[in-house]
Amino acid sequence: MADLGGRRRRAFIGSFTAAGGPGIVAAAVDPANGALTVLNSVNAVPDPSYLALSAAGDTLYAVSETVDGAVVAYRVTGDAPEQAGPPVPVGASGPTHLSVFDGHVLTANYGSGSVTAVPVRPDGTLARVASGILWHTGSGPHTRRQQGPHAHHVQPDPSGRWALSVDLGTDSVRVCDLRDGSPVLHREHAMRPGSGPRHLAFHPGGRHAYVVNELTPTVTVCRWDASDGSLKPLAEAAVLPGAPAGDAYPSGLAVSPDGRFVWTATRGEDVLSVFAVEGAGEALRLVGTVPCAGHWPRALAESDGYLYVANERSGDVTWFTLDPETGLPRRAGSIPVPAASCVILG
Repeated sequence: MADLGGRRRRAFIGSFTAAGGPGIVAAAVDPANGALTVLNSVNAVPDPSYLALSAAGDTLYAVSETVDGAVVAYRVTGDAPEQAGPPVPVGASGPTHLSVFDGHVLTANYGSGSVTAVPVRPDGTLARVASGILWHTGSGPHTRRQQGPHAHHVQPDPSGRWALSVDLGTDSVRVCDLRDGSPVLHREHAMRPGSGPRHLAFHPGGRHAYVVNELTPTVTVCRWDASDGSLKPLAEAAVLPGAPAGDAYPSGLAVSPDGRFVWTATRGEDVLSVFAVEGAGEALRLVGTVPCAGHWPRALAESDGYLYVANERSGDVTWFTLDPETGLPRRAGSIPVPAASCVILG
């Protein structure tokens, strides 16, 4: 196995325990072929649906996607994650995503439509939230899914100055910074009404961002200006070559480290879409789609020329080799993980 500072390369997989998931799974990554081998799992909190690593890679943070909502830290210097302190309430409902930003863990809280900043102590453990919550407001035209705000993703920008929260319920992306430990709204950017933005990823050049939309099977290409924290939608690209045969709900997306490709996953259609990036980042061209080799692909991650997909309803994590010329994935293997919801590499 690869050795990174004395540690093997690993993957961490989140799951929905309420649907039979094992909690958080740690797996070794074989550098020769990208294959995963399960090392251990921990079931300390309910529904650890999304995960994020500290910059040093020695601490793993997980949301607990419940009505009460919490975040928890784990030491991951060994093969089994070890809980580091009690779960910390986020003061909001249904956290679905988290990221590390400016000495805090930020959580996007879908149920209550908000972003919470949880302080991180110098040793990587979590402190309790004082007043660090930004509440979203608004709604959208989709009568069932957009009656109010639903923050689904929160992501630092490449400059490290801003954090962007993607709200499915209000068709918008909010840009904020931290002041005295609280996220403060800098600017709100409107996406197309009814599109239902879900997740965001930046081009490695730092001047463009891609927003995958759940309620319409598209990706919105945006120009990003870190100097003033502004995001400008430029165009939308369909994730499917034609009209969906049935349900089609895009979920995750990933950008290649060299900025040549973007991949998305679409639930219902159960496919992975491949885009070639053109115009230095401001245009996407659909190359093609391939089956995700499972059912209901909820999240995906790229690492070292491999694409990893968490298939929630078929209960597995599948990995693919990536054609370096076309970006098209080819299935290479899988491991069973019931109710898999997230996979990250560290």
